[in-house]
Amino acid sequence: MNLLDKIMERAKANPQRIVLPEGSEIRTLKAADIILKEKAAKLILIGDEKEIIKLAKENNLNNIHEATILDPETNPKMSEYANLLFAIRKSKGMTQEEAHKLAKDPLYLGCLLIKNGDADGELAGARNTTENVLRPAFQIIKTLPGISIVSGALFMFTPTPQYGENGLLVFADCAVNPNPTAEELAQIAVCTANTTRAIAGFEPIVAMLSFSTKGSAKHELVDKVVEATRLAHLMDTKLLIDGELQADAALVPEIGQSKAPGSKIAGRANVLVFPDLQSGNIGYKMVERFSGAQAVGPVLQGMAAPINDLSRGCSVDDIVKMITITANQAMKK
Repeated sequence: MNLLDKIMERAKANPQRIVLPEGSEIRTLKAADIILKEKAAKLILIGDEKEIIKLAKENNLNNIHEATILDPETNPKMSEYANLLFAIRKSKGMTQEEAHKLAKDPLYLGCLLIKNGDADGELAGARNTTENVLRPAFQIIKTLPGISIVSGALFMFTPTPQYGENGLLVFADCAVNPNPTAEELAQIAVCTANTTRAIAGFEPIVAMLSFSTKGSAKHELVDKVVEATRLAHLMDTKLLIDGELQADAALVPEIGQSKAPGSKIAGRANVLVFPDLQSGNIGYKMVERFSGAQAVGPVLQGMAAPINDLSRGCSVDDIVKMITITANQAMKK
């Protein structure tokens, strides 16, 4: 059984309450129908109930009736959610009138459901930008203690079993932070290690990537990676992590032994932390295209509850996978 099958089976064994704010988006509805048929999650669809039922009927989605449909215009708990939003945001100047209006926004309402204990995780982004998905999450759910940023991890299923865990590697951050500081890069490393344990189920071996290996080059960009590695060690003293390492030194045992003798990580890494978004985004897309690797994610990490963001070009299958991943994250909470 491959990892994606295991993720699905874990979701089916312990169904979580996952809210889908884009309840009338057709790919989301088709994915929801599959999840409900598999009984892999208890879904909450936000949107106009009549529209959702009409779309389900037109597209022969016979399982949508098993979802909870939450219509912001008619739900009896809307005052409760609006009051919760006001309590959270009044110190920032939000009025009760503004809270009652904003609570009807599906992306805000999804986060309020989680905050109120009525849902375990959220998935959105098929029709909304990352910024719009994350704004209410930052305001309502907030980040984990000791974590100041959200980052994105990608699970890279490659056809090269000699690397990572039988060809599976975790890349970060490939989605959110353009130029993280050393402190932020350390947080990304620790969060990615935790995501790896929670979703992939193996012990992370983390390489902090650079264009230098162990002082082979001198530059402020190298210094940032070295400092980030030191800080990550302080955050998680048991974490297997080393840096700075070039990609070949991180992945290939012979090169790792040559360039970084004595390193417990070099040549063995299964988690690659890129120094910035530019290198991470370029790197994963090149691996995906040149090797035929399958990229799953990004899985957002660092939030106090599972909130995941889809690409607006996502497929139904992408949404199904991300619902099960969000459910697995919720189990670990």
